[in-house]
Amino acid sequence: MRRLDDGGVADLNIAYIGGGSRGWAWKLMADLALEPQLCGTVRLYDIDREAARRNELIGNKHASAANVKSVWRYTAVDTLEQALTGADFVVISILPGTFDEMESDVHAPEKYGIYQPVGDSTGPGGIIRAFRAIPMFIEFAQAVKAFAPDAWVINYTNPMSLCTRAMYEAFPQIKAFGCCHEVTGIKALLCLAVTNILGEDFPADGEVEINVQGINHFTWVDKAAYKGADLLPVYGRMIEEIDFRDPANPLSKQFGANAVKFDLFRRYGVIAAAGDRHLVEFLPPWYRKNPEEVARWGYSLTAVADRKKGLAKRLEKSDALASQTEPYQLGFSGEQGVQQMKALLGIEPRVFNVNIPNSGQIANLPLGAVVETNARFSHNSVVPLQAGAMKREVQSLVAHVVSVQETVIEAVFTADKELGFNAFLNDPQMVIGLDDARALYEEMITNTKAYIPWLP
Repeated sequence: MRRLDDGGVADLNIAYIGGGSRGWAWKLMADLALEPQLCGTVRLYDIDREAARRNELIGNKHASAANVKSVWRYTAVDTLEQALTGADFVVISILPGTFDEMESDVHAPEKYGIYQPVGDSTGPGGIIRAFRAIPMFIEFAQAVKAFAPDAWVINYTNPMSLCTRAMYEAFPQIKAFGCCHEVTGIKALLCLAVTNILGEDFPADGEVEINVQGINHFTWVDKAAYKGADLLPVYGRMIEEIDFRDPANPLSKQFGANAVKFDLFRRYGVIAAAGDRHLVEFLPPWYRKNPEEVARWGYSLTAVADRKKGLAKRLEKSDALASQTEPYQLGFSGEQGVQQMKALLGIEPRVFNVNIPNSGQIANLPLGAVVETNARFSHNSVVPLQAGAMKREVQSLVAHVVSVQETVIEAVFTADKELGFNAFLNDPQMVIGLDDARALYEEMITNTKAYIPWLP
C-alpha cells in the first residue's frame, strides 16, 4: 500500500470471502471502480470456485467501463491463506448453506403459525441459520488471526450480530465490524420530514444527525436533529399528516407503508430504524400472527421460492456479464463499505453506524454483546460513540433478544444442542407449546444438519 499525492492509496489489497457473490460482490466492484482515491487488488475466495472465477472476469472488465475512476485487478484464489495474506481489508458476504436450508429456516415454522418475513437474523430461522454460520465465522476469524491479523474485517452476512460476535469470541483482537444499510432508510425519512413539515430544502449528507441504539435489524433512534431542531416531534407530525399507506401517494411507492415503524413510534416515542420486515421478527406476533395480519400492516412475506427464481436470474446475468454479451452499467450501490475503507485509511474520517461489541456505548445492554451504534472512523481506528441508555420499554425488548443471542453463541462454542434448544425456545417468536417447539427444532436441525458440524 502506498500513498498518492492527492492523499489516495494505491496497491490496496482486499480479500473477499464469498467472492463468488452475484449481488454484494458486484456492488463492491462498482463502488471501487467509481472511487478515484483507491486502487489495488481484490482476491476472490469462494467455496464455489467457478463463481469466483466468473467474478474475476466481470471485475477485470470494469477497467473498460466509460465512467471508471480507478483500476482494480481481480483474481480468484483457492484458499483462505491466499486470499488473506497481505490483506489490508477483508470483506465477508456469504450465504450460510443454500436456499434449500433457507427454505426450511423460513417455511418450516409456518406449520406452527410462525410467519417470518425474512428469517435470517432472529426467530427460529435466524437461530438455525446462526448454527450454520457461526462455525464458518470461527474459521474465518482464525484464518484472519493466522494470515492478516492487522486487517480490518467488514461483515455483511446475516445474522450480522451473531456472525460478528463469533469472530470476536474466536479472535478477541480482531478488528471487525458489521455493516448494514437499514439505518440509512430512517435518515431518508427524517430528511423527508425536514422538507415536508419544516419546509426546508432537502438536507445535505450529514446535516441530519441521529443517535443509534440497539442491535442489527432492531435499531432505534432516540435523538435526531437538523440544524439544532429536534426532529422527533417533526417525525411524529409527518407520520400523522402523510398517508404512506395510500397507494396513490408517490411517497408510499418510494418509502413503503412503514406502518409497523410508525406504530412503534406512537407506542414508545422513539424511532424504530430498521425496515418493518425485520422489526416484526424481534417482537411477539403483534404484527405477523397470520398472513392476513401481515397484509393489514402493509409489508410482505418473502417466499424462498422467489429467492430461488432471483438466483436463477442472477446466474444468467453472471454468464452474460462474464461473456460480455451484457455491458456492466456502473452506478453507486448506496453501501458504505468503500467510504469506511477511506475513513480507516485516514483519507476521509467520518461517523458511521456499525455493529461492534458493546464496551459501554449502550449503558443498559450487556458488555461484549454486539450492538449497533454510531462510531467514529479515522486512521486505523473505530471508536464507538456513547449512545446512552435505551428507553426502558424498548430496552426490555432488545435485551431479551441479546440474551437469546448470547445463549446461541455459548451453545455453538460448547457444542451443546440442548442449550441451543433453550435459545430457540426463548426467542420472542416462539409462542407455541413445548412439544411443538421441540418437534420444530428437531425438524429444522435435521433439514440443515449437513451444515452444522458441531452437533454430535
